[in-house]
Parts: sequence; C-alpha cells; structure tokens
Amino acid sequence: MKLPGILIISLLLVLFSCRKDSFITSGDARVTISADTLKYDTVFVTAGSTYRSFTIINDNNQKLRLSSIKLMGGASSVYKINVDGTPGTQFTNLELEANDSLYVFAQVNVNPGTASLPFILRDSIEISYNGKTRLVQLEAWGQNAHFFRDKVVAVNETWNNDLPYVILGSLQINNNITLSINKGCRIYVHADAPIVVNGTLQVNGLKDTIDRVYFRGDRMDDPYKDYPASWPGIFFQTTSKDNVLNYAVIKNAYQAIGIQDPSTNPNPKLILNECVIDNAYDAGIVSLNSSIRARNCLISNCGKNLLLVKGGDYQFTHCTVVTYANRFIDHKDPVLTLSNFANGSTEILNATFRNCIFWGENGLVADEVVVLKNGTNTFNVNFDHNLWKVQTPPTNIISNQIINNQSPQFDSISTADNYYDFRLKTSSPSINKGINTGVTIDLDSKPRPVGLPDLGCFEKQ
Repeated sequence: MKLPGILIISLLLVLFSCRKDSFITSGDARVTISADTLKYDTVFVTAGSTYRSFTIINDNNQKLRLSSIKLMGGASSVYKINVDGTPGTQFTNLELEANDSLYVFAQVNVNPGTASLPFILRDSIEISYNGKTRLVQLEAWGQNAHFFRDKVVAVNETWNNDLPYVILGSLQINNNITLSINKGCRIYVHADAPIVVNGTLQVNGLKDTIDRVYFRGDRMDDPYKDYPASWPGIFFQTTSKDNVLNYAVIKNAYQAIGIQDPSTNPNPKLILNECVIDNAYDAGIVSLNSSIRARNCLISNCGKNLLLVKGGDYQFTHCTVVTYANRFIDHKDPVLTLSNFANGSTEILNATFRNCIFWGENGLVADEVVVLKNGTNTFNVNFDHNLWKVQTPPTNIISNQIINNQSPQFDSISTADNYYDFRLKTSSPSINKGINTGVTIDLDSKPRPVGLPDLGCFEKQ
C-alpha cells in the first residue's frame, strides 16, 4: 500500500521536528566560539571599564546543552561577565537551539591607582559541553606603559624613562642595530617573551637606585612578583656585539643572561659594570664559548649562578657570586662551573677571577667552584685573591691568595623573609684582602681604597 504524498511529508516534518528538539550529546558536536582571546588594548590612565564580547554558535541540527559557562577568577576577578544580558560568574545547563547562538559579554574594571596592580590583567572563561572544555582568555592592560607585542628593533632606537616598558611575545634587536636604554627605565617582561639580541644592547643606568635600569617579570602582585622563572631572560646571539650593561638589575628570569659564540670584533661581547643578577631559576649567566668582562657585579640566588662552558674569554673582577637555598631556589649546583668543552666540542679557555667571593649555603654543594678541563687546547684559568667555599680545590688552574671555607660574613641574611644584604660585616675575612686592580668604586658606587680593597662587589665603608 502506498502512503499518500502529503502523509510522507507530514512524517518527515515530524521526524525533523523531533530531531531538532533532541539534544546532541557527542563530544564531536560542532561548536564555534568566535574568539579564543579577548584583548582590551585600552591603556587605563584613570579608573574605567570597557566591554568585549564573543559568540557561542551551535552548528548542529540538534539542540546543544552547555553544562556551564564559568568565569574562572570568580567574584574576586577584575572581570565581570554576562550571558545574553544576564550577569553572573557561572551559568549552568544553558540550552542552545539548533543553528542558534548566544552572546557572552566580558567587562574589565580597572583602577590604575592600585600600586600592586599587574601590568597585564588576565583571567579566562571556561565553556563546558558534552564532556568537553574550552577556554576563552581575557587580557587587559592594567597600567599605563609602553606596550610592545613581538617588538622588532629594526633601526637604532632609544628608550627613556617616561613610562614603564612592557614586553609581550618577544623583543628582538636586529643585526647591526642598537637599542639604548637610558637611566631609570623599568622593563617588565611577560612569561613567554625572550629578549633576543642579534645586534647591540646598551644599558645606561646610573648609581642611584632610582636611576638603575630594571628588567623583571610583568606580574607585580603577590606572590608572583618574587617568583623566579617569571620571564625567559636576555639572549645574546652569534651576531651580537659591543653589548654594555651599566647599573642594570636583572631579576626573576629563567636564564637571566644567555650568551653564545665569540665576539665578531676584538671587543668583549658583553661588558657588565655594577650589575645585579638575582633569583634566576635555571642560571644567572650561561655562556658558550663567548667573552664577558664583569666588574662589581652581584650574581645571587640562582639555580646555577655562573655556567661558563665550551671555552671562552672571561674576566670577573670584584664580583660576589652567592646562593642561599630558599623556598624558590634549591641550591644543588656550584655557584661557578667553568669548562672548555660542551657537547663533544673543546675550545680555548682564558679566564681570570680577581677579588671575588664564591659562596653558597643551605644546599647540598661541597665545592662551589668547579673547573673542568678536556683535551689539549689552551687552558688558562687564574683565581687571584678570592674567597671561596671548596672542599676539593680545582686542578689545572693558577691560584693566589685564596681564602678557603671561611664565611664571608654577609651583613644580613633571612631566607624566611626573603631578605639578603650581601654587604660585609666589619668582622668579615674579605675586608682588605684584595689586590689593587684600578677599580675605584663598588656596586653602590662608594669609593674603594687604592691599596687594599675588599673582596666582592661591596666595599665596607
């Protein structure tokens, strides 16, 4: 028996209607979210707010149930959301008709007068359906600053201290190009943003605290402001040359400074004058067969303070290289490891350490200075007038006037309070134990005597 045509059409309409009224439950349901990140590029110089939105589209011929739309930061977030006009922080069991959509609005409220406000304010919105979870990131600029995303310095450029500088994505200095950073600049770098120097970096800080140039992570709020590895670090590449950092403070990086290959001209590839490298998770300075001149530098509380391998040419004068194990850094590597080889390659090594302190405590390290030699390449390593903590002195070196295993007696150390003052007490064995090197100031720009200076980066006044 044949069904009348009108009955067949009616049955199809009923079946189609039933299908549209049912819910798709597969994790492969087709759902379009119109944005994966909402970026609020307004710089707030006064308290204010702004909106962004995205849509969730059900691309299926059946209903879709969203089990939840959730603002991950909850009620304490600087962001507020509403779904199709209804405000809240979490929405559950939302029905979305076949081939229909809904709007999610996100508002950020900023008071830039808050001193601890991060430069970048982040949160996310979680969308859950059919056992699947997707995120929309929220990113706003919380303070007034120069914001650079994937910045390439392609012509000579100078930064002055008018506003802080925030680096997102990366900062790259091209070959034969110089970036000059003048006194007082503050450089805040995001977690995924390396500073890559193919050309030249000149840092022109001055002695006063306010005039030094600071590099650190972009999170200024507790507890993130003290975390190591909060940004990648500064990396001097093969073609880089004539880099000079004066009164720079580099804090909380993963590897504060990475440098590779010899200089392309007779000058040292990197000169560090009166610099502080602190709280780097993996290493303060990693160098592969390069050249560094460092004067009055403090390299403190890093996973590996100095890792100088595969040869190179190094002079460290009046430097304090020290790590105390603390809640951020496990002290399990020597503060100085020096070798003429790496990855099966052996190179020439020339290194001089004069009037320096090499010390570590609260860790598992017996020898804070380790010198390794391989092959017959030129190997000249000289330790002249230093204090170090070493149980087994290194061989294949020249050493003169070494104070071994006597505490430097730093002024004030409190790992519980994360407070470190590496200036010397009056009773320190490092006082008046140096040799004249022509260095007339210390890290504080205080005077050093012509005759018998103190060891390390600070002169006892």
